[in-house]
Amino acid sequence: MRGTSVSEQPIPMVDGDLVASTTALARREPSRSALALASAAADQAATAAIFASYRAQLAPHTRVTQDQDLARCVLYLADVGVAVGALAVEPTAWAGFTWGLVEGFKRWMLREGYALATLNRSLATIKSYTRLAAQAGALSTEQAALITAVKGYGRKQGRNLDADRATTRRSTKKPQAVRLSLAHARALKEQPADTPQGRRDALLICLLLDHGLRVGELAVLTIGSVDLAAGTLTFYREKVDLHQTHLLSTATLRAALAYLAHDRAGAAAAEALLLGSRRGGGLHGTLGIRSIQARVQLLGAGIGLANLSPHDGRHYWASAAIAGGTDLLALQEAGGWASLAMPRRYVERAKVANERVKLQT
Repeated sequence: MRGTSVSEQPIPMVDGDLVASTTALARREPSRSALALASAAADQAATAAIFASYRAQLAPHTRVTQDQDLARCVLYLADVGVAVGALAVEPTAWAGFTWGLVEGFKRWMLREGYALATLNRSLATIKSYTRLAAQAGALSTEQAALITAVKGYGRKQGRNLDADRATTRRSTKKPQAVRLSLAHARALKEQPADTPQGRRDALLICLLLDHGLRVGELAVLTIGSVDLAAGTLTFYREKVDLHQTHLLSTATLRAALAYLAHDRAGAAAAEALLLGSRRGGGLHGTLGIRSIQARVQLLGAGIGLANLSPHDGRHYWASAAIAGGTDLLALQEAGGWASLAMPRRYVERAKVANERVKLQT
């Protein structure tokens, strides 16, 4: 389902509001102490700012994702005949929410066929906003605690549930990553070296398969991101607010040298690294996220891989790194993950469970 984006509200200036609010309260309630009036005014200002302050700290993609989760909740409420205010903006819109309503939302998502990852994430979003609403006084702390106790589904539960609802599944993500072999990876990297698109595609594929970049990270690379003399790539991982430098793999360095020399000679450091395609095989404009996704899918189809996505390249990179002897801590750091749990999910399980276990002899 396509989510709705909520326009960001400016964060109220609490100090300025505090002076004005305290003055107004003093006129209405002259018998109260100055501290009591200031405290009441501060509570009012903080309540007005609580959602905006929380959302201002989120990464842009997280705000978009939460807006989609909240829009999904609004749709559920509409289905049961309830209209609510702006859940992302107004604490009072959460007044009257109960744990039973959230349980109903969970069951509704199951019936609608949403992926369990989407369901669990939506519950987490609801819990975050209800905690803030309780802090703002719009929701009782008792109900907020009961809502927090509503559980999502683990993997084992999810497998059992999905077995019973195999006919429906709504998600923007594929249920499983496309598995790439070493032969697939080599074939994808072997793009035509005598065309601008071929040289660009070779670099694009190498950055996905040899460095595990997310598609959003790839789309915003600039000429200055690549230092050919040092053999490095410097880029920003917005999802975890982290700047990283990677040593370029041999294949990536070769592809970057060819592409920059033939197709981007003289380009300024601030210009986009990857250019878009034009008819006739030339390059023009920038290569955005959707264009990268479409290009990767097309290149995958060319070697017999259906529905290949840029994120499949990240899965391949993580599995190839572990197979090559990289430990999980090093992989976590290189991949820009906040915990070890994420790289473990990306790594392809070995066909023989103990084949990578090394015993002292």
